[in-house]
Amino acid sequence: MPIVTITLRKPKSREFKVNILNAIHEALVGIGIHPNDRFHRVIELDEQDFQYDVSFPDVRTCRTSDFVLVEILLGTGRSVKLKKQVLAGIVDSLSATGFDPENLMVCFQDVPWENWSPAGGRVPHA
Repeated sequence: MPIVTITLRKPKSREFKVNILNAIHEALVGIGIHPNDRFHRVIELDEQDFQYDVSFPDVRTCRTSDFVLVEILLGTGRSVKLKKQVLAGIVDSLSATGFDPENLMVCFQDVPWENWSPAGGRVPHA
């Protein structure tokens, strides 16, 4: 049950946000996540509330106002290989829309399964 948080600067078009959301979801489905397992949120902030360096640490171009920070919570146990597959899927999809992948930062966080309660206070994996 991945939980995805996307942070970006305002204003962004609906199309921009949908492209990001769809690219991430398709990449997650590509590693075996159920297609209905979609819990994504977009946080749009003003420039003063979302600050970032345009080149740190190894950006090949300069980040622009289209910079997107993606945080993906995953159940513990996903391999580095699968995470790289997710990254490649996101980059491929977004590149096809004209998005510069140098404007993308992704952070995975592994969450122990006993820390997930998908509904009703039940902890199915504990």
